[in-house]
Amino acid sequence: METKVLAPDEAGIAAAADVIRRRGTVAFPTETVYGLGADALSARAVARVFAAKERPRFDPVIVHVADPGEVRSLWTEVPPVARRLMDRFWPGPLTLILPRRQRVPPIVTAGLPTVAVRMPDHPVALALIRAADRPIAAPSANRFGRLSPTHHDDVLDQLDGRIDAVLAGGPTSIGIESTVVSLVEDIPLVLRPGGTPLEALQELVPDLRMAPPMAPSASPGTLPRHYVPATPLLLLERGTAPEGGDPLDRLACGFLAFQEEWTGFGRVEVLSPRGDLVEAGARFFAAVHRLDRAGLAAIVAEPLPEEGLGTAMMDRLRRAASGKAFVGQERVWRAR
Repeated sequence: METKVLAPDEAGIAAAADVIRRRGTVAFPTETVYGLGADALSARAVARVFAAKERPRFDPVIVHVADPGEVRSLWTEVPPVARRLMDRFWPGPLTLILPRRQRVPPIVTAGLPTVAVRMPDHPVALALIRAADRPIAAPSANRFGRLSPTHHDDVLDQLDGRIDAVLAGGPTSIGIESTVVSLVEDIPLVLRPGGTPLEALQELVPDLRMAPPMAPSASPGTLPRHYVPATPLLLLERGTAPEGGDPLDRLACGFLAFQEEWTGFGRVEVLSPRGDLVEAGARFFAAVHRLDRAGLAAIVAEPLPEEGLGTAMMDRLRRAASGKAFVGQERVWRAR
Protein backbone atom coordinates (compact mmCIF):
# COMPACT_ATOMS: atom_id res chain seq x y z
CA MET A 1 0.00 0.00 0.00
CA GLU A 2 1.24 3.49 -0.86
CA THR A 3 0.66 6.06 1.87
CA LYS A 4 -0.27 9.37 0.28
CA VAL A 5 1.11 12.50 1.96
CA LEU A 6 -1.54 15.21 1.66
CA ALA A 7 -1.19 18.93 2.27
CA PRO A 8 -3.48 20.21 5.06
CA ASP A 9 -5.29 22.53 2.64
CA GLU A 10 -8.77 22.41 1.15
CA ALA A 11 -7.79 19.95 -1.60
CA GLY A 12 -5.85 17.70 0.77
CA ILE A 13 -8.67 17.65 3.33
CA ALA A 14 -11.21 16.85 0.58
CA ALA A 15 -9.05 13.95 -0.60
CA ALA A 16 -8.63 12.68 2.96
CA ALA A 17 -12.39 12.91 3.58
CA ASP A 18 -12.99 10.84 0.45
CA VAL A 19 -10.65 8.16 1.84
CA ILE A 20 -12.64 8.13 5.10
CA ARG A 21 -15.95 7.83 3.24
CA ARG A 22 -14.52 4.89 1.26
CA ARG A 23 -13.70 3.10 4.57
CA GLY A 24 -9.99 3.89 4.35
CA THR A 25 -7.52 5.11 6.98
CA VAL A 26 -6.10 8.64 7.34
CA ALA A 27 -3.62 10.00 9.88
CA PHE A 28 -4.39 13.59 10.81
CA PRO A 29 -3.14 16.22 13.26
CA THR A 30 -4.98 17.23 16.40
CA GLU A 31 -3.86 19.61 19.13
CA THR A 32 -2.68 16.60 21.18
CA VAL A 33 -1.05 13.98 18.93
CA TYR A 34 -1.72 12.63 15.43
CA GLY A 35 -4.71 10.30 15.21
CA LEU A 36 -5.25 7.42 12.80
CA GLY A 37 -8.81 7.92 11.64
CA ALA A 38 -11.55 5.83 10.06
CA ASP A 39 -15.33 5.99 9.78
CA ALA A 40 -16.45 5.40 13.37
CA LEU A 41 -19.75 3.85 12.23
CA SER A 42 -18.10 1.21 10.02
CA ALA A 43 -16.72 -1.88 11.78
CA ARG A 44 -14.79 -2.79 8.63
CA ALA A 45 -13.09 0.62 8.48
CA VAL A 46 -12.16 0.59 12.17
CA ALA A 47 -10.79 -2.95 11.77
CA ARG A 48 -8.30 -1.51 9.27
CA VAL A 49 -7.07 0.90 11.96
CA PHE A 50 -6.51 -1.99 14.36
CA ALA A 51 -4.66 -3.95 11.64
CA ALA A 52 -2.40 -1.03 10.69
CA LYS A 53 -1.46 -0.39 14.31
CA GLU A 54 -1.34 -4.08 15.27
CA ARG A 55 -3.62 -3.01 18.08
CA PRO A 56 -5.37 -5.68 20.19
CA ARG A 57 -9.15 -5.68 19.93
CA PHE A 58 -9.56 -5.35 23.72
CA ASP A 59 -8.33 -1.73 23.63
CA PRO A 60 -11.13 0.79 22.87
CA VAL A 61 -10.62 3.85 20.66
CA ILE A 62 -11.83 7.45 20.91
CA VAL A 63 -14.47 8.82 18.56
CA HIS A 64 -13.90 12.40 17.33
CA VAL A 65 -16.71 14.81 16.49
CA ALA A 66 -16.77 18.32 15.03
CA ASP A 67 -19.74 19.65 17.01
CA PRO A 68 -20.98 18.94 20.54
CA GLY A 69 -24.45 18.23 19.18
CA GLU A 70 -23.14 15.12 17.44
CA VAL A 71 -22.76 13.28 20.75
CA ARG A 72 -26.50 12.61 20.87
CA SER A 73 -26.07 10.14 18.01
CA LEU A 74 -23.31 8.31 19.93
CA TRP A 75 -24.38 8.42 23.61
CA THR A 76 -27.70 7.25 25.00
CA GLU A 77 -27.73 10.20 27.41
CA VAL A 78 -25.98 13.53 27.95
CA PRO A 79 -26.16 14.26 31.68
CA PRO A 80 -25.75 17.80 33.04
CA VAL A 81 -22.15 17.15 34.18
CA ALA A 82 -21.23 16.14 30.63
CA ARG A 83 -22.83 19.27 29.24
CA ARG A 84 -20.92 21.47 31.70
CA LEU A 85 -17.61 19.84 30.80
CA MET A 86 -18.29 20.09 27.08
CA ASP A 87 -19.28 23.75 27.36
CA ARG A 88 -16.06 24.59 29.21
CA PHE A 89 -13.46 22.32 27.61
CA TRP A 90 -14.64 21.50 24.07
CA PRO A 91 -13.06 21.81 21.63
CA GLY A 92 -9.99 20.64 23.50
CA PRO A 93 -8.01 17.74 24.96
CA LEU A 94 -10.83 16.20 27.00
CA THR A 95 -12.46 12.83 26.25
CA LEU A 96 -15.71 11.84 27.96
CA ILE A 97 -17.05 8.29 28.41
CA LEU A 98 -20.81 7.56 28.57
CA PRO A 99 -23.12 4.69 27.51
CA ARG A 100 -23.09 4.12 23.75
CA ARG A 101 -25.88 3.86 21.23
CA GLN A 102 -26.23 0.63 19.27
CA ARG A 103 -25.10 2.31 16.03
CA VAL A 104 -21.53 2.49 17.42
CA PRO A 105 -19.85 -0.79 16.39
CA PRO A 106 -18.57 -2.96 19.26
CA ILE A 107 -15.04 -2.94 17.76
CA VAL A 108 -14.83 0.79 18.60
CA THR A 109 -15.58 0.17 22.27
CA ALA A 110 -13.84 -3.22 22.66
CA GLY A 111 -17.28 -4.67 23.35
CA LEU A 112 -17.94 -2.32 26.26
CA PRO A 113 -21.35 -0.65 26.73
CA THR A 114 -19.69 2.79 26.75
CA VAL A 115 -17.94 4.94 24.14
CA ALA A 116 -15.26 7.62 24.51
CA VAL A 117 -15.86 10.85 22.58
CA ARG A 118 -14.04 14.15 22.17
CA MET A 119 -14.04 17.27 20.00
CA PRO A 120 -10.47 18.15 18.95
CA ASP A 121 -9.20 21.73 18.93
CA HIS A 122 -7.42 21.70 15.58
CA PRO A 123 -8.66 23.29 12.34
CA VAL A 124 -7.48 20.40 10.13
CA ALA A 125 -9.07 17.73 12.34
CA LEU A 126 -12.38 19.61 12.51
CA ALA A 127 -12.37 20.28 8.77
CA LEU A 128 -11.73 16.60 8.04
CA ILE A 129 -14.60 15.42 10.26
CA ARG A 130 -16.98 17.93 8.67
CA ALA A 131 -15.88 17.09 5.13
CA ALA A 132 -16.24 13.36 5.78
CA ASP A 133 -19.69 14.06 7.30
CA ARG A 134 -19.36 11.36 9.96
CA PRO A 135 -17.67 10.82 13.33
CA ILE A 136 -14.10 9.55 13.08
CA ALA A 137 -12.66 6.85 15.32
CA ALA A 138 -9.00 7.64 15.88
CA PRO A 139 -6.42 6.23 18.28
CA SER A 140 -2.91 7.66 18.07
CA ALA A 141 -1.26 7.15 14.67
CA ASN A 142 1.52 4.81 15.79
CA ARG A 143 2.25 1.12 16.14
CA PHE A 144 0.48 -0.21 19.21
CA GLY A 145 2.23 0.56 22.50
CA ARG A 146 4.90 2.72 20.88
CA LEU A 147 5.58 6.45 21.24
CA SER A 148 2.75 8.74 20.22
CA PRO A 149 3.40 10.87 17.10
CA THR A 150 3.48 14.65 17.40
CA HIS A 151 4.62 15.29 13.79
CA HIS A 152 3.62 13.70 10.49
CA ASP A 153 7.20 12.42 10.10
CA ASP A 154 6.68 10.36 13.27
CA VAL A 155 3.59 8.83 11.67
CA LEU A 156 5.46 7.89 8.51
CA ASP A 157 8.32 6.38 10.51
CA GLN A 158 5.90 3.83 12.00
CA LEU A 159 3.00 3.50 9.54
CA ASP A 160 4.28 4.31 6.05
CA GLY A 161 2.86 1.70 3.69
CA ARG A 162 0.31 0.53 6.27
CA ILE A 163 -2.28 3.34 5.94
CA ASP A 164 -3.91 5.12 3.02
CA ALA A 165 -2.94 8.73 3.70
CA VAL A 166 -1.56 11.25 6.16
CA LEU A 167 -2.44 14.93 6.37
CA ALA A 168 0.97 16.56 6.86
CA GLY A 169 0.13 19.24 9.40
CA GLY A 170 3.55 19.62 11.05
CA PRO A 171 4.03 19.59 14.85
CA THR A 172 1.10 19.42 17.25
CA SER A 173 0.65 22.17 19.85
CA ILE A 174 -0.09 20.35 23.12
CA GLY A 175 1.81 17.13 22.46
CA ILE A 176 0.12 15.02 25.18
CA GLU A 177 -2.97 12.88 24.62
CA SER A 178 -6.36 13.97 25.91
CA THR A 179 -7.52 13.53 29.48
CA VAL A 180 -10.13 10.75 29.66
CA VAL A 181 -13.00 11.12 32.15
CA SER A 182 -15.61 8.45 32.80
CA LEU A 183 -19.05 9.79 33.70
CA VAL A 184 -20.55 6.32 34.14
CA GLU A 185 -19.65 5.96 37.81
CA ASP A 186 -21.48 7.79 40.61
CA ILE A 187 -18.31 9.85 41.12
CA PRO A 188 -16.68 11.11 37.87
CA LEU A 189 -13.30 9.46 37.41
CA VAL A 190 -10.17 10.45 35.45
CA LEU A 191 -9.07 7.21 33.78
CA ARG A 192 -6.11 8.78 31.93
CA PRO A 193 -4.43 12.10 32.79
CA GLY A 194 -3.74 14.23 29.76
CA GLY A 195 -3.89 17.62 28.12
CA THR A 196 -6.65 19.01 30.37
CA PRO A 197 -5.20 19.12 33.92
CA LEU A 198 -7.06 17.53 36.82
CA GLU A 199 -6.96 20.84 38.71
CA ALA A 200 -8.86 22.64 35.91
CA LEU A 201 -11.50 19.91 35.77
CA GLN A 202 -12.00 19.97 39.53
CA GLU A 203 -12.81 23.68 39.42
CA LEU A 204 -15.96 22.66 37.53
CA VAL A 205 -16.51 19.17 39.01
CA PRO A 206 -15.14 19.27 42.60
CA ASP A 207 -15.85 15.58 43.32
CA LEU A 208 -13.84 14.40 40.30
CA ARG A 209 -11.25 11.79 41.31
CA MET A 210 -8.19 10.19 39.70
CA ALA A 211 -8.22 6.45 39.05
CA PRO A 212 -5.45 4.51 40.84
CA PRO A 213 -2.09 4.87 39.04
CA MET A 214 -1.37 2.22 36.40
CA ALA A 215 -4.78 0.58 36.89
CA PRO A 216 -6.17 -0.99 33.67
CA SER A 217 -9.48 0.59 32.67
CA ALA A 218 -11.98 1.16 29.87
CA SER A 219 -9.81 4.01 28.57
CA PRO A 220 -7.28 3.88 25.73
CA GLY A 221 -3.64 4.24 26.78
CA THR A 222 -3.95 2.73 30.25
CA LEU A 223 -2.20 -0.60 29.82
CA PRO A 224 0.64 -1.06 32.34
CA ARG A 225 3.20 -1.00 29.51
CA HIS A 226 2.50 1.66 26.91
CA TYR A 227 4.09 4.66 25.10
CA VAL A 228 7.29 2.60 24.78
CA PRO A 229 10.27 3.75 22.67
CA ALA A 230 12.46 1.15 20.95
CA THR A 231 15.33 2.24 23.22
CA PRO A 232 14.92 1.05 26.84
CA LEU A 233 13.61 3.85 29.04
CA LEU A 234 14.35 4.09 32.76
CA LEU A 235 13.12 6.55 35.37
CA LEU A 236 15.82 8.23 37.46
CA GLU A 237 15.63 7.45 41.16
CA ARG A 238 17.34 9.87 43.49
CA GLY A 239 20.01 8.31 45.65
CA THR A 240 23.45 6.77 45.65
CA ALA A 241 24.58 4.55 42.80
CA PRO A 242 24.91 0.85 43.64
CA GLU A 243 28.35 -0.45 44.62
CA GLY A 244 30.43 -1.42 41.65
CA GLY A 245 29.21 1.52 39.57
CA ASP A 246 26.19 2.08 37.41
CA PRO A 247 24.99 -0.93 35.35
CA LEU A 248 24.91 1.33 32.28
CA ASP A 249 27.58 3.60 30.85
CA ARG A 250 26.11 7.09 31.16
CA LEU A 251 27.95 8.28 28.04
CA ALA A 252 26.04 5.63 26.10
CA CYS A 253 22.72 6.87 27.50
CA GLY A 254 20.47 9.79 26.70
CA PHE A 255 18.87 11.92 29.39
CA LEU A 256 15.40 13.49 29.34
CA ALA A 257 15.59 16.52 31.64
CA PHE A 258 12.78 18.79 32.77
CA GLN A 259 14.46 22.17 33.23
CA GLU A 260 18.25 22.06 33.71
CA GLU A 261 21.13 20.71 31.67
CA TRP A 262 22.79 17.55 32.99
CA THR A 263 26.35 16.34 32.45
CA GLY A 264 27.82 12.89 31.97
CA PHE A 265 25.31 11.61 29.38
CA GLY A 266 25.80 11.05 25.68
CA ARG A 267 22.85 13.25 24.76
CA VAL A 268 20.52 15.46 26.78
CA GLU A 269 17.08 16.80 25.86
CA VAL A 270 15.73 19.62 28.05
CA LEU A 271 11.94 19.96 27.96
CA SER A 272 11.61 23.51 29.29
CA PRO A 273 14.57 25.65 30.44
CA ARG A 274 12.11 28.01 32.16
CA GLY A 275 10.32 25.17 33.97
CA ASP A 276 7.00 25.58 32.12
CA LEU A 277 4.99 22.35 32.16
CA VAL A 278 2.90 23.42 29.15
CA GLU A 279 6.06 23.98 27.11
CA ALA A 280 7.45 20.67 28.40
CA GLY A 281 4.29 18.85 27.32
CA ALA A 282 4.48 20.28 23.81
CA ARG A 283 8.09 19.05 23.51
CA PHE A 284 7.70 15.78 25.41
CA PHE A 285 7.10 13.11 22.77
CA ALA A 286 9.26 14.89 20.17
CA ALA A 287 12.19 14.87 22.62
CA VAL A 288 11.74 11.17 23.37
CA HIS A 289 11.53 10.46 19.62
CA ARG A 290 14.88 12.25 19.08
CA LEU A 291 16.54 10.28 21.88
CA ASP A 292 15.03 7.07 20.53
CA ARG A 293 16.58 7.72 17.10
CA ALA A 294 20.04 8.57 18.47
CA GLY A 295 21.38 5.00 18.75
CA LEU A 296 21.67 5.08 22.55
CA ALA A 297 21.90 2.14 24.94
CA ALA A 298 19.10 3.56 27.11
CA ILE A 299 17.12 6.69 27.89
CA VAL A 300 17.10 7.95 31.48
CA ALA A 301 14.19 10.25 32.35
CA GLU A 302 14.13 12.77 35.17
CA PRO A 303 10.87 12.77 37.17
CA LEU A 304 8.69 15.85 36.56
CA PRO A 305 6.55 17.78 39.04
CA GLU A 306 3.24 15.91 39.37
CA GLU A 307 0.92 18.84 38.83
CA GLY A 308 -0.83 20.19 35.75
CA LEU A 309 0.50 18.51 32.60
CA GLY A 310 3.32 17.02 34.68
CA THR A 311 0.85 14.42 35.96
CA ALA A 312 0.16 13.24 32.40
CA MET A 313 3.85 13.15 31.45
CA MET A 314 4.74 11.14 34.53
CA ASP A 315 1.93 8.70 33.68
CA ARG A 316 3.47 8.19 30.23
CA LEU A 317 6.99 7.78 31.65
CA ARG A 318 5.90 5.21 34.23
CA ARG A 319 4.14 3.14 31.58
CA ALA A 320 7.13 3.40 29.23
CA ALA A 321 9.60 2.43 31.97
CA SER A 322 7.31 -0.34 33.27
CA GLY A 323 9.02 -0.37 36.66
CA LYS A 324 12.62 -0.06 35.42
CA ALA A 325 14.71 2.53 37.28
CA PHE A 326 18.19 4.05 37.05
CA VAL A 327 19.67 4.89 40.47
CA GLY A 328 22.38 7.51 40.65
CA GLN A 329 23.84 10.57 42.32
CA GLU A 330 21.92 13.56 41.00
CA ARG A 331 24.44 16.08 42.32
CA VAL A 332 27.20 14.53 40.21
CA TRP A 333 25.35 14.91 36.94
CA ARG A 334 23.47 18.20 37.15
CA ALA A 335 25.31 20.94 35.25
CA ARG A 336 26.81 23.70 37.38
